[in-house]
Amino acid sequence: MMRLKSVLSVVAFLLAAIVSARADDGFVREPLRILLPSDLGTLEALLVRPSAPGRYPLALLAHGSPRSAADRPAMTPLAMLPQALEFARRGWAAVIVMRRGYGKSDGGWAETYGDCANPNYTAAGTAGAADLKLAAEFLAHRPDIDPAHIIAVGVSAGGFATVALTADPPPGLVAAISFAGGRGSLEADHVCRPDRLADAFAAFGKRSRVPMLWVYAANDHFFAPALAQKLKAAFTAGGGSVDFVSAPAFSSDGHALFSPAGIAVWSGYVDAFLKLQNLTMRDEPLALPEHTLGVPTALGANGRLAFADYLISAPHKAFALAPDGSFGWRSGVATAAQAQAEALKSCGQHGKGCAVMFVDDAAAR
Repeated sequence: MMRLKSVLSVVAFLLAAIVSARADDGFVREPLRILLPSDLGTLEALLVRPSAPGRYPLALLAHGSPRSAADRPAMTPLAMLPQALEFARRGWAAVIVMRRGYGKSDGGWAETYGDCANPNYTAAGTAGAADLKLAAEFLAHRPDIDPAHIIAVGVSAGGFATVALTADPPPGLVAAISFAGGRGSLEADHVCRPDRLADAFAAFGKRSRVPMLWVYAANDHFFAPALAQKLKAAFTAGGGSVDFVSAPAFSSDGHALFSPAGIAVWSGYVDAFLKLQNLTMRDEPLALPEHTLGVPTALGANGRLAFADYLISAPHKAFALAPDGSFGWRSGVATAAQAQAEALKSCGQHGKGCAVMFVDDAAAR
């Protein structure tokens, strides 16, 4: 009887979520709660797909992990909305999954690797992969998902969890992508026991047979190019399959390549890999929602560049401006109120009389 109640709860939850979805710009953005086993609660998630009816292949998107534990509860799937839209416009249903202990997901943080001197990276990766596998199996029951075609895409700790997922894949996982995958970077250019990290990659490589794309930038200050090559060697030694891309330097830290600002770069790597795997779903990507905000005339050259970045950045976000052209902005936070407060604070460090001009993709009221 308990099993039947659980199944009926899942079905009811899925139907309610689908009915609640809304789309007015060509894409559905649907908040989800993914059921955890037993009484652990749910995982927070956001599904993004084209609004046209049909069954879409699934792209699981896995976030990174902040260096400070205090930042984990403030994380939001909205921070990866621009990346999800890039997969949606290519014909995928992209789901951003907040793993246990991140954002509003329940279950407690499961990805600890212990002390820096004696880390258990294999356990951390396995825990992260378990949440991704659970999400894939949960979403496979939806009528708008094609469960036979699933890819996993992760960045940093999420990339590491994605690598681990390929060693114990859910049904239908046909390819995976890791951007700057790894664990144990407590500060710039320092990783706790990199030899242990390589051991974890070796352990996953012995069981992984899913084709993967790995991307590391030349100026990654979490996992440097030399370490990335060692991780590749460890993973492939046991039979793991990797198409490795050494990307050129990006911004001040190439670890941020898989970001809205890096779309023009990383989307090309993704397209080439998906084509190689016969996973190109559309000849041409769907058009992105248009931005209708005008550039404030008070902004100088640097401000205009910043505003261009603001337009493509993730919600919730806000842009504040002072009469003298000083500005500040914040994006990818959990609430619009938080974005406004942080944008005002940033602007106030450079000018006086700052006011919030834009919230998300609309003029402030």
